Amino acid sequence: MAAVLFSSVAAPFAVSAFYLPGVAPHDYETGELVTLNVNSLTPTGNQQVESIVSLDYYNPQFHFCTPKNGTQKQSESIGSILFGDRIFNSPFELKMQVDETCKTLCSTESIPSDDVKFINERIVEGYAHNWAVDGLPAATEDIDPQTGEAYYTIGFKMGSVVDKVPYINNHFEFTIHYHVTSRGLSRVVGVSVVPSSKSTIDDNCSSQDSLHLVADGRTGVTYTYSVKWIPSDTVWATRWDGYLHVLDPSIHWFSLINSIIIVMFLTGMVSMILLRALHKDISRYNAVDQESVQDDYGWKLVHGDVFRPPTRPLLLSVLAGSGVQLIVMTGLTLVFAVLGFLSPSNRGSLSTMMLLFFMVFSCTSGYTSARIYKMNGGENWKLNMILTATLLPGTLLGGLVGLNFFLVYNQSSGAVPFGTMMAMVGLWLIISFPLSIAGSYYGLRQPRIESPVRVNQIPRQIPEQPLFMQSLPSILMGGILPFAAIFIELYFIMNSIWFHRIYYGIGFMFLVFGVLIMTCSQVAILMCYFHLCNEDYHWSWRSFLTAGATGFYVYVYAILYYFTKLNINTFSSTVLYLGYSSMISVLLSIMTGSIGYLACLYFLRKIFASIKVD
Repeated sequence: MAAVLFSSVAAPFAVSAFYLPGVAPHDYETGELVTLNVNSLTPTGNQQVESIVSLDYYNPQFHFCTPKNGTQKQSESIGSILFGDRIFNSPFELKMQVDETCKTLCSTESIPSDDVKFINERIVEGYAHNWAVDGLPAATEDIDPQTGEAYYTIGFKMGSVVDKVPYINNHFEFTIHYHVTSRGLSRVVGVSVVPSSKSTIDDNCSSQDSLHLVADGRTGVTYTYSVKWIPSDTVWATRWDGYLHVLDPSIHWFSLINSIIIVMFLTGMVSMILLRALHKDISRYNAVDQESVQDDYGWKLVHGDVFRPPTRPLLLSVLAGSGVQLIVMTGLTLVFAVLGFLSPSNRGSLSTMMLLFFMVFSCTSGYTSARIYKMNGGENWKLNMILTATLLPGTLLGGLVGLNFFLVYNQSSGAVPFGTMMAMVGLWLIISFPLSIAGSYYGLRQPRIESPVRVNQIPRQIPEQPLFMQSLPSILMGGILPFAAIFIELYFIMNSIWFHRIYYGIGFMFLVFGVLIMTCSQVAILMCYFHLCNEDYHWSWRSFLTAGATGFYVYVYAILYYFTKLNINTFSSTVLYLGYSSMISVLLSIMTGSIGYLACLYFLRKIFASIKVD
């Protein structure tokens, strides 16, 4: 998933500038119960991830402590559900400013052998707890080695592995920071947890022996916790700053500078062509004396064929329209995120907004597709309307349903419930489909986009092209530069997805997205100009695929990431990873491809409208 001017250069590193609280603060009196909710267990790791399947916290095989009154599912947004959040209440009793020492949560007398094996395997795979106290994630506190500042890493390990022996963490030491308001009430502004494994429980939970679960059917676990409340000067509005700490911002700046250098290089190339070559060509073409005879040469040779309708104009128009929809969706989502409307404290807000924008802006895909299809002489307008409204959403939904079967098979909490799937289909039928049809209808009612030059009846023969100017090599060469502009930031995005971390570089991503748009358009224009000078006028699909090759390189990078950063050894996790990566790559290809096609269309209409043709 158009370029918008960035409001401030400082926004990328000023966290509070683009992350504002998404929910109202809750003021607690001393002794009042503070809510602790539990979320799905997710695989994580410092170096490599061994699984991408999240698991329900109250999966019976874990034998975790349950509330006395039973588990209650907390309300979630549709975006939160799609990203695998399954939030429930917990039996923990945290009372504001009331310290606890080695309080027993519950005891499990015996765990079956199969469940012990299941738990130990999850510990080896690096699964981590994801809890939230007053909506704030329970985290592990670390120190930035460069600045010495404390920051939070969300989640904490379910257990540890020492000499290939797994030990389960059954004691949790909470350190909760609170801020006292002017009214004398308290707000939670920081939560850290230090888990440990205790084989025996005394009054102070001071046992140094770790607990290893043995698959004999008789091993039990006693869960305990301690709570320490510490006053803090951190105000509630900035309590997320510690979670969004940028460890090494210089890497992000290097990525941005790298992207800007690429754009400046391409801008210089395009400027040279436009200001020197094209200006000189147009002046020569238009300055020919009427009485003299001069043969056409250069890109003017193909003026009678350059606007000839491409092969498969229906598919091209549908893909270009869908790409415009993705561009608008991504751009507006990043704008809202940069301005602070999509706070991480409101779980799933980013994905919910993306889904909403995708539905609403289906009207842009219908309108764009209809105008392009009509321009290329298409007559099957009913099929164009239906395909524009169904091809991309249907492909995405089909891919998600197929991958969802693997999640269900693995009993993953990330499996999307049937009701949520039906809700998405309902939203598509109520919002997306009618808006796309309306956009197509309005686009078809508009006058046809006429070519600035007349198209010859007989196609011109294209001379044999050198190897580097043939379709496949030129497409692959064209996709390298847009990928080079984003690949460093792509690394951080993939880390946040597969390592289950918060992505804090929204400002950087916003700028890189603008750089990607400019790079794709300039690369497509450059390659198009070079092909026209070689008398190759088949530009439509080539411009789309040249910029769209960015998605191909992203998929290749995803495969490289799989072998270098992940340690997945199960078939289901491999299929899920490759499946989700392919969906992301296809969406990126459609988006960047439409940028390249529309940029070339605008470029060609401008230059051929500037010359005199007999």
